[in-house]
Amino acid sequence: MRIRFTKMQGAGNDFVVLDETQGRLQLSMAQYRFLADRHFGVGADQILSVRPSPAAGLDFEYVIHNADGGEVEHCGNGARCFVRYVRDHGLTDKTTVRVKVQKGEIELTMNPDGRVTVDMGAPVFDLPQVPFNPAGLANTAINGWTVYDLPLGEQGTARVGVVSMGNPHAVQRVDDVDTAPVLTQGPLIEHHPAFPRRVNAGFMQIVSRSLIRLRVYERGSGETLACGTGACAAVVAGIRQGWLDHKVDVQTHGGLLTIEWAGQPDSPVRMTGPATPVFEGTIDIPDDL
Repeated sequence: MRIRFTKMQGAGNDFVVLDETQGRLQLSMAQYRFLADRHFGVGADQILSVRPSPAAGLDFEYVIHNADGGEVEHCGNGARCFVRYVRDHGLTDKTTVRVKVQKGEIELTMNPDGRVTVDMGAPVFDLPQVPFNPAGLANTAINGWTVYDLPLGEQGTARVGVVSMGNPHAVQRVDDVDTAPVLTQGPLIEHHPAFPRRVNAGFMQIVSRSLIRLRVYERGSGETLACGTGACAAVVAGIRQGWLDHKVDVQTHGGLLTIEWAGQPDSPVRMTGPATPVFEGTIDIPDDL
């Protein structure tokens, strides 16, 4: 099967974007893995599918598959690329669109400076909805918010704040992200049994009340150059623990994101950052993977 695609990136988090507005491609998990493969396919952290509106009041459906082929709930950097894609390809002329994601709806706005702002919705703290099972874990309250100690065997213990931004995140504070044990603790946190659907592991260094540095070991993809939902989760965790102001710049390996959250549980998180087309092409996908 030969398909057209667009390669895009948002702060170094890279994507293959597929137009399914005229019909589903019906790709298998193995075919998504092939597209994401950096040696045999196009190469990407995630595959983004643009699908028609499933309901009144929505402009599109936004579907995300990780590099391992599994469908996931949300991708913030991908959301910015999504709105840039639908505008660049003439699928809409709106500057603000509403799209369906797996667990709700989000609003995306193209700014005059070319950056994109995404209304990510309110963070989810209800542990069963994350989902997260803290049974048997030591915990402590910081500024009134409960954080948990995850035992990681020979890698020690990670003290994490747990929150969902449409997908699950476990965020820990570190002294220096350059030396943080991202590649050793990351996979252990991702697969920790307290997270029945696995989790994204965030490593946050606080530079000031308005600036953090962040690395994220993403569920199903490994460490990426940037993670939009991870940036939102880190800022929310930092605000809840009294460490950060309500508007924070997040420096990732791939670029700068700006996150805003008023601090109230039902307040939406807003993320602003770049969305850049890289190239377009066609690829033959084997049927017998």
